[in-house]
Amino acid sequence: MARLQQTEQLTQEQQELLGLVRKFVDEQILPVATSLEHADEYPTKIVEQMQEMGIFGLTIPEEYGGLGESLLTYALTVEELSRGWMSVSGIINTHFIVAYLLLQHGTEEQKQRYLPRMATGEVRGAFSMSEPGCGSDVSAIRTKAVPGEGDLWRITGQKMWLTNGGSANLVAVLVKTDTGAESVYRNMTTFLVDKEPGFGEVAPGLTVPGKIEKMGYKGVDTTELLLDAYQSSTGQILGGEPGRGFYQMMDGVEVGRVNVAARACGVARRAFELGIDYAQQRETFGKKIAEHQAVLFRLADMATKVEAAHQMMVRAARLKDSGERNDLEAGMAKYLASEYCAEVVEDAFRIHGGYGYSKEYEIERLYREAPMLLIGEGTADIQRMIIGRRLLEEYAARG
Repeated sequence: MARLQQTEQLTQEQQELLGLVRKFVDEQILPVATSLEHADEYPTKIVEQMQEMGIFGLTIPEEYGGLGESLLTYALTVEELSRGWMSVSGIINTHFIVAYLLLQHGTEEQKQRYLPRMATGEVRGAFSMSEPGCGSDVSAIRTKAVPGEGDLWRITGQKMWLTNGGSANLVAVLVKTDTGAESVYRNMTTFLVDKEPGFGEVAPGLTVPGKIEKMGYKGVDTTELLLDAYQSSTGQILGGEPGRGFYQMMDGVEVGRVNVAARACGVARRAFELGIDYAQQRETFGKKIAEHQAVLFRLADMATKVEAAHQMMVRAARLKDSGERNDLEAGMAKYLASEYCAEVVEDAFRIHGGYGYSKEYEIERLYREAPMLLIGEGTADIQRMIIGRRLLEEYAARG
């Protein structure tokens, strides 16, 4: 096994599971990833194999039919999958967040209804906070749920940037509800929205217009979600009570940031592998380009960044698993890993020279994928705000 991205103190079960995922990536994902990505094709066969492996239920407890693994195990699995193709990890990321939200905040009835089917991949989750006009300002969302007769609610609005918006059949949607609280954040509620997979009208009052065209992160569908007096009920409110949605979603985003950090680690690792391999094959001025000091220094910088990001991601995951607050460490891991990933990918691209600009070479795909990690689950500037505020709490001036 390669020296980089080793993780200490893993159990035998964790090592065996990650070994299976690594083999799956090498044999089933890497050989087809670039062709599927160029065709913007959903990786149906890969997803079916992940279902058989139990990856959709990786963190769901055994009592609900899952494998009951930790966030760390999940993050390391995502790292391996992203080394093969980042879009594959995206297919299970929002699914994982919805399962986590149900586990942490759902009623027992909601857990029993959804989690066993989520563990098999029969139900696939998507996660929806953002809207066209609010970006990182979650408090500015306009989608609103209004109470009707009995326990009914009607939801109207437009949501944006749903990963798996077309393929999912369960969406956790954050909306505004007038609960009478003084804080805008206590007037938000998460609804569990059932729908049919696909595009167009997927439920009465619920429309998924189509896939958003993107420069990278292809294969996985990214969509809008339009709600026009969509009818729901109190029983579909996550946890059964309105007004808790913002805090539930922020809990989900916290683990989502560990996931994005893991994805960045996987993409960076693959870029490094491609760069160091090419540098030992390509010759200029009578020797391998790896023997030129400029390229050698570049490889050294790349490897150091790959290793540093991985260790920070592992620490953030382990803190969350231990039950401790990890918003500082998750923010640092996401910020550092995504920035380093972009830098490592660009260095690998430079090592490839003109060939890096050709679609025949895998690095071209990575070069278009890496920027998404800079903005997913909160931009770098948002991460720095979170980090800075937490540091002021930890190191508050005395006197």
